[in-house]
Amino acid sequence: MLSRILATAALEFAIARRNRWVLVSVAMMMLFALVLAFAGAAPAGQMTADPLSVTVASLISLAVYLVPLIALLISFDAIAGETERGTLALSLTFPLARTELLAGKLLAQLGVVTIAVLAGYAVAAVVAFRTDGADALAGLGALWRLVWTSVLLGAVFLSLGHAMSCLSRRPSGAAAMAIGLWLVMIVLYDLGLLAAIVADDGGRFTTDFLPLALVFNPADAFRIYNLAASGAVDAASGLSGAAASIAIWKPLLALLLWPLAAAAVARAAFQKVTP
Repeated sequence: MLSRILATAALEFAIARRNRWVLVSVAMMMLFALVLAFAGAAPAGQMTADPLSVTVASLISLAVYLVPLIALLISFDAIAGETERGTLALSLTFPLARTELLAGKLLAQLGVVTIAVLAGYAVAAVVAFRTDGADALAGLGALWRLVWTSVLLGAVFLSLGHAMSCLSRRPSGAAAMAIGLWLVMIVLYDLGLLAAIVADDGGRFTTDFLPLALVFNPADAFRIYNLAASGAVDAASGLSGAAASIAIWKPLLALLLWPLAAAAVARAAFQKVTP
């Protein structure tokens, strides 16, 4: 079983390299990470935090938007594309279970996301160390935490992208569903929560249901855990007050469970696909 998964992953990674997904993903992460790193390195008065921690705080906001987008762009045609080209039927004639095929695709695409994350954060760390190498050492723990949580966030949206790909038999439809999913979960979800907070005016929704709603979204769980663990304040999100009341283990647990739940959704959707 493991050998079949690894063989599938190797093939999928080669396809991703041929289609320039590795290059595009790395270039996107490095470009935006460099911009944020240089912005954070610019002198802005007396700062108590080390330069790497300041950079990490900026990279958290970048990762919330960019890592899910990269994951969905890579994964949206994983099944729909093969169905349209007729290669899925051929793949399923081999002694390869659907779970193994999906796991191999996920492993290869997660490798692409991991490479992009490491490349982007590495160049940002280099800028921080060139600014003040001695002080930047204090932020290595926060940087490492950002790396593995970003990979988990990528795994969530890769599997959700696979589910979208299974629900649509054409890549164009899968792409529309994937972009719609990104808009809802990354952009509109928080806007909806902010509107509900304003309408609730400090009522039961804000005190009882908002913390649960924040943890339920993997992107918000990622943001809350990293900011809480590093002691930073996400003033830009407008939800920092509510996030501060959430125990740190709750977003961490959500981050650990979401990849499993998303993979289960993708596998259930794949079971209904007929090549």
